[in-house]
Amino acid sequence: MRPMIPRADPAPSRLSYRLHRWMLTPLYRRLIRVGLPVLAVVGLCAGYLADQVRRDALVGQIAEFRRQIETRPEFMVNLLAVEGASPGVQEDIREIFPYDLPASSFDLDLDGIRVMIEGLPAVARATVRIRQGGVLVAEITERVPVALWRTREGLNVVDIEGEIIGAAANRAARADLPVLTGEGADQRVAEALEILQAAAPLGRELRGLVRMGERRWDLVLGDGRRILLPETEPVRALERVIVLNAAQEILERDVAAVDMRISARPTIRLNEHAMEEWWRITNMTLGAE
Repeated sequence: MRPMIPRADPAPSRLSYRLHRWMLTPLYRRLIRVGLPVLAVVGLCAGYLADQVRRDALVGQIAEFRRQIETRPEFMVNLLAVEGASPGVQEDIREIFPYDLPASSFDLDLDGIRVMIEGLPAVARATVRIRQGGVLVAEITERVPVALWRTREGLNVVDIEGEIIGAAANRAARADLPVLTGEGADQRVAEALEILQAAAPLGRELRGLVRMGERRWDLVLGDGRRILLPETEPVRALERVIVLNAAQEILERDVAAVDMRISARPTIRLNEHAMEEWWRITNMTLGAE
């Protein structure tokens, strides 16, 4: 009878069992399959880039590759086209344009160019885009001059919003535009134009409008006489003056001003000579009595 040889227990130990189970987990598999290769690549890259000379060479190669792409013909801008602007505004835009053409479209700040152009006094709005063929197009909407605003510094050309477009050397330089004066007149340009339009039936030369106390308007006729308009509904008050003039020809008399500040009670102010004559006649009448 052969002696019994003891056999090793085939069951794994607790530690080996847990280690085996841990190696079968999804996290461990991803670590072996993805993590280790990534760490190896990162280590190789770090070792390669540890040298300053290699880093500088790599940066130079990337910059050169980018330059070659950006300077390709299809990305180059060769011409600036300004549309919708007068010759003077076109000249101003080309003068302040900050880039030398041809230039890469990657180097152009289109939004910055638009803001720069809209900063010109004569420009209301601008759009900037690159057209096929390497043309940078600036489409301009100019401000429309509607009046002259006289200040202590001189004559300014303004648009309907009161924005100063430029300066006029003298009245004759823009004889086609009406004259506004007074503090705050530039803030009420639209109202001033309505008054001037309503004054057309008077059939008289108009010198302009004066803003009084930043509250109301005086309409100055060509001969220096004034129509004092109220703060509210100045156009309606002026229409009453037109009706009175048509019925009684008050502007044909020797009057200095027609005061409509109280619309319900129009007042006529006589010239000094007319006032003296009125007093003379009044005194003669009283003396005769």
